[in-house]
Amino acid sequence: MSGRRRTSTSSTSSEAPDSARKAVTPRVRAALWTAGALVACGSLGAAYGVVPGTTGGSGGDTVTVMTWAPEQTSATNKPGMPAMARAYARWVNAHGGLGGRRLDVLTCNDHNESVDAAKCARLAVKENVAAVVGSYSQYGSSFLSPLESAGIPYIGGYGLTDDEFKSVLSYPVNGGQPALLAGLGEQLGKSCGPVALVRPDTIAGDQLPLLLDSGLKAGGHDAAVDLRAAEDATSFDPQAQEALHRATADPRAKGCVLPALDDRTGTFMDSFRRLSEDYPAVRTASVLGSVDQPVIDASGGSSGPYEGAYLTGWYPAASDPRWDRMKKVIREQAFGDNRIDPTDAGVQTTWIAYTVLRRVVESLGKGEVSARTIRTALDNGLEVNTDGLTPPLRWRFQDLTAVIDYPRLINSDVTFQVVRDGRLAAARKGFVNVSKTLESTAAA
Repeated sequence: MSGRRRTSTSSTSSEAPDSARKAVTPRVRAALWTAGALVACGSLGAAYGVVPGTTGGSGGDTVTVMTWAPEQTSATNKPGMPAMARAYARWVNAHGGLGGRRLDVLTCNDHNESVDAAKCARLAVKENVAAVVGSYSQYGSSFLSPLESAGIPYIGGYGLTDDEFKSVLSYPVNGGQPALLAGLGEQLGKSCGPVALVRPDTIAGDQLPLLLDSGLKAGGHDAAVDLRAAEDATSFDPQAQEALHRATADPRAKGCVLPALDDRTGTFMDSFRRLSEDYPAVRTASVLGSVDQPVIDASGGSSGPYEGAYLTGWYPAASDPRWDRMKKVIREQAFGDNRIDPTDAGVQTTWIAYTVLRRVVESLGKGEVSARTIRTALDNGLEVNTDGLTPPLRWRFQDLTAVIDYPRLINSDVTFQVVRDGRLAAARKGFVNVSKTLESTAAA
């Protein structure tokens, strides 16, 4: 839940990135928007010199794709995503490849900078990749434009930016941050007193209160207190103190504090834990990606501040056996690589995104594998089964939701989880669909 900083960022170094409205109903409006985008997309090749029928990354018996994410920065880092992509490639190549074709994965570090995000995308174009798969960047407007110019599909991005749910070349596998916050609001609305949200003071962060409040409203709850914090702060004492003050304002109801600060959530919790001794007890809550099992373990497990915390995720809990295949691949191909954590939402999203890629390539049989044929397969209704980790995924026009602000959203299911005895566990069986809540947000 990072976002573009409000202040201008400095230019990146010369180092190259790493190798790589009322009468019309909401659904009709979404349909019309998407139809227009589809028409525009159909002319991409002619407008930008992309020659129909070129390999676009197939390279004969090789399918070349790219995965990018920020690494070694002072804000959010997702090194497990490119590492998982490489491990997936090693595994699939050891078992016959993708429909008999070798998978070649290029990776790139966007450094949490818009300039480098664009560089990664231009590198993908230069390398003629068939798709960008399972990636993370807060600069959707920077990287999607080069991809759209070249007709390269963006499969299974993290869902961090609005752009990922608007571009006709984006094929999201989850509901992104909108679904997580709306779902968490629904979960907290039925069980919390006052709610205090601590979130990044960024453009993307500005969207979070509206999304959370839509869920809280669905649960009959008042809006949350919105507390901003610098994305790369090293201390959150003022925000933690204010959050505790606001969450304990009603002595009749136990309040909830919700830090949504990605990698900086742990830093916030250091401040929160130290200051909470001076306040009545409150519950904590967050979304997966800001809090995961290693964060819970590092903060003291069952004796830490996350015990009893509510969390919302896109997928089943990491202990669910449906993740066993992914874990086996990690053991076989990335044993000892501590960048790859199977409980990390980015790693999980990358696995699902590559599952989509595999299904698409296999559906093409002996035919050409290119950016164009991959897009065609997805647009024409190929259904992807992810072994229950998500609902069946399909990106046809009729599969799009009626959420005006997110016309490419096809999967608005989330899971409710809770920390019990220091471990993440399902708080409710199965998936919870939050599309109605998201639709109410758009109408607000």
